[in-house]
Amino acid sequence: MAARVLQQCVRTLARPSLRLSTSLSVRAAGAPSAFVHRPLSFSADSRRTRWLVPTRISSVSVLCRQYGDLPPLTLETIKERVMYVLKLYDKINPEKLDTCSHFMKDLGLDSLDQVEIIMAMEDEFGFEIPDAEAEKLMSPEEIVQYIADKKDVYE
Repeated sequence: MAARVLQQCVRTLARPSLRLSTSLSVRAAGAPSAFVHRPLSFSADSRRTRWLVPTRISSVSVLCRQYGDLPPLTLETIKERVMYVLKLYDKINPEKLDTCSHFMKDLGLDSLDQVEIIMAMEDEFGFEIPDAEAEKLMSPEEIVQYIADKKDVYE
């Protein structure tokens, strides 16, 4: 029973592309209730990965992922994240980058680069920026202000 519950929990935590094989070992009913490491085998792309999942004999306790919320956004953290993403962009010289730098006039980028920057910001902050609004964002300062407005960050 405990082995079946463990298999179901592991199946939900595993990626859909992985298949669970049945190499789960079960201890006798009279065994002590100490933690037992039961090997679970996953196969993907002809590679074998072994996971050890600690479980209890009497009751199943499985290590599961726990998700937490991100720390609250401030104008300073938004600015740091925007500047970090821009410094990682290969066509921007980090020495020339400033919060008030214009993408096209000061940094020499074109409209395609500006679209790629907006897409990187969407990935970083987890929301979509409409095209009509994205065309107006021509400096890091404007991006910071736009994100702060959308995320209701005011200081």
